[in-house]
Amino acid sequence: MSVESTAKAAPSWRAPAFLVILAGCAIATITFGPRGTLGFFLTPMSMAHGWGRDVFGLALAIQNLLWGLGQPFAGAIADRYGTIRVLSIGAILYSAGLALMAYASTPGLLDLTAGVLIGFGLSGCSFNIVLAAFAKLLPSEWRSLSLGAGTAAGSLGQFLFSPLGVYLIGSQGWDNTLMIFAVIVLAVIPLSVFLATPRGTTATITAAEAPQSLRQTLTEAFAHRSYVLLVIGFFTCGFQLAFVTVHMPSYLIDRGLSAEIGGWTLAVIGVFNIIGSLGAGWLGNRMPKRYILSFIYFTRALAIVAFVLLPATPMTALVFGAVTGLMWLSTVPPTSSLVALMFGTRWMATLYGFAFFSHQVGGFLGVWLGGVAFEATGSYDVVWWLSVAFGVMSGLINLPIVEKPVGRLAAAPA
Repeated sequence: MSVESTAKAAPSWRAPAFLVILAGCAIATITFGPRGTLGFFLTPMSMAHGWGRDVFGLALAIQNLLWGLGQPFAGAIADRYGTIRVLSIGAILYSAGLALMAYASTPGLLDLTAGVLIGFGLSGCSFNIVLAAFAKLLPSEWRSLSLGAGTAAGSLGQFLFSPLGVYLIGSQGWDNTLMIFAVIVLAVIPLSVFLATPRGTTATITAAEAPQSLRQTLTEAFAHRSYVLLVIGFFTCGFQLAFVTVHMPSYLIDRGLSAEIGGWTLAVIGVFNIIGSLGAGWLGNRMPKRYILSFIYFTRALAIVAFVLLPATPMTALVFGAVTGLMWLSTVPPTSSLVALMFGTRWMATLYGFAFFSHQVGGFLGVWLGGVAFEATGSYDVVWWLSVAFGVMSGLINLPIVEKPVGRLAAAPA
């Protein structure tokens, strides 16, 4: 049985579905783009200030951790008070972090700008909030594919901004490039109007979802074995993605390739992830999502093994980018779909936020260990092989997940 929300604070106007998707995808593109280029600033900023790679790595590790730490809170606020406020405040913090990062002349200031401000900013305006809004505003039959589209849009940002970042750093300087990106991020504020969700509840909820409080939801979720497995497995995704995003450009330079190859490798990851994310969203309606996740993690592990063992050439870098891109953020549609399937959409932003926190703890360790390992050994090999081990473990962890609603929802009348 479905009931319409009667919340007094609900918006009186709702954008048509196609505008919701277009605006959400635009936000995902804008917010993921500059963040995906930050690895290109490692070398010029470190040379300008005399830092080791561990300094820059720690700042971006803090960013990943605080992005994840802030996500459940940003999700809870969006679930309770609506999406617009969260997206707008997040964009302001993100933009301020990018702009002030240009003036970060000490490690502490870099931690504050690139780490704290951008990290908390991303928790409020990244594609995670967009995906939760999609789940609330769009019909259920559109859910899996729209989640894939929103995720793919983030990858489009990486594809567009990676070569743009390399070009702007070379022609305008790294500091001016940060200022340009800061201005672009502010476009999220007007776009957020199209993702307005009602305050206090979703637009249309099931009778089983309506009475549950946040505390009851969290108790239910963390007592649910399949949700816990999903959260643990998502750690690996963050570890691998953050390490590659930040350290890949420098790793390729260390192995004798140009900065442009690093830029195009990340761009290839972005463009192939568009295919991977849309494909994962499409497959999510046709086969068990746990099998999709396991396949992704096992494939990533194999791709890393091949990449590390083969000679470093432009071809191997770009092929690795293509294979990795297909598996890059394609974990997000099945993961977010499983959260909605298990618990409904009422507190989806919150519950997906906790899963994403696990993802970002992995991201923190991937970026930080990358910098520490390089400064200690002059090589990234230890972190590459950790990525392989974590990939195999997550591939196994996702297999026992049970794909069905919790008893509360399964027992509710249709």
